Amino acid sequence: MVKHIILWTLDQKLSEIQKEEVKKGIKEGLESLCGVVPGLLDVKVIIDGRLSSSNCDVMLDSTLESEEALKGYAIHPAHVKVADTKVRPYTIGRTCLDYEI
Repeated sequence: MVKHIILWTLDQKLSEIQKEEVKKGIKEGLESLCGVVPGLLDVKVIIDGRLSSSNCDVMLDSTLESEEALKGYAIHPAHVKVADTKVRPYTIGRTCLDYEI
């Protein structure tokens, strides 16, 4: 199995109200992919409870069956649609850690 962890920083030009709406959209969009993308076993998007010591705004914590499943997830049309409409337009920073478990 593979863990796929992403941390995003939202665009600072967004108002606090816009940031909350964007975070909800990212969470809903990515969590809806479980059961849609083959090999995607679990998805959690963390948008609440952020402490002042944090330097990012949103975290994706996902588990996939294999590295091959991760590669398929990256290009799956449903994932690409969420990334292109709910994530990329509103983020200015992305950090990724993929590892086997």
